Amino acid sequence: MTPEVRYVLRLADTNLVLAQRLGEWVGHAPALEEDLGLANLSLDLLGQARLLLARAGELEGLGRGEDQLAYLREESEYFNLTLVEQPNGDFGDTVVRQFLFDAWQLGLYEALVASGDAALAAIAAKGAREAAYHLRYSGGWLVRLGDGTAESHARVAASLARLWPYTNELFHDDDVDRAAAAAGIGVLPSALAPPWSVRVDQTLAHATLARPAHSSFVWYGKQGRHSEHLGYLLAEMQSLHRAHPGASW
Repeated sequence: MTPEVRYVLRLADTNLVLAQRLGEWVGHAPALEEDLGLANLSLDLLGQARLLLARAGELEGLGRGEDQLAYLREESEYFNLTLVEQPNGDFGDTVVRQFLFDAWQLGLYEALVASGDAALAAIAAKGAREAAYHLRYSGGWLVRLGDGTAESHARVAASLARLWPYTNELFHDDDVDRAAAAAGIGVLPSALAPPWSVRVDQTLAHATLARPAHSSFVWYGKQGRHSEHLGYLLAEMQSLHRAHPGASW
């Protein structure tokens, strides 16, 4: 698999896994409005994942479409960021995870609009508009919870501290990133850190939340080495397709 294919799969898998996580909230959110809001975020990410999976299949040239790539790979063949496979927890946990991701994805898509891959640039242009809305949603809720009651503040502060170490992977450059950037297709993750920090710090200030201390540990989900949570998620996501391969509506 070429670095370019793997780079696009990383983006696709990250969206796919987070869409699955957010979909778990349907029927369980704290209010009907948030039930619909999280479902809409999930559908946006799933739509982006489909486009990215299709593009990865085209670049790969082996005849694999979005369904084969989504449902017929093993855990170690998924390259999503470790952050997005973390369990939903309570609503505050989900808000923090979403906010940290949205602040990153908006910067990523803004950079990928200049990608030398015209298809990827078009996906990024559409995705940037959706990511901007997602960030307003998650950032707005983070402020409401952080600057809310003593309990809501304490709980999202704990969520932030727990999830913060996973953000190191968002900005870690490896050989795949460097090859994709050199080919003019991708962007170095490290280049996304400054704008992400600005967005995050501004919102944390409004939410009266302190930025957690830096942790040097880096996760490697985007290299196929995952936390214990992804296998369970994939088992549920893939069960129908594996039970009825090739089925269609």
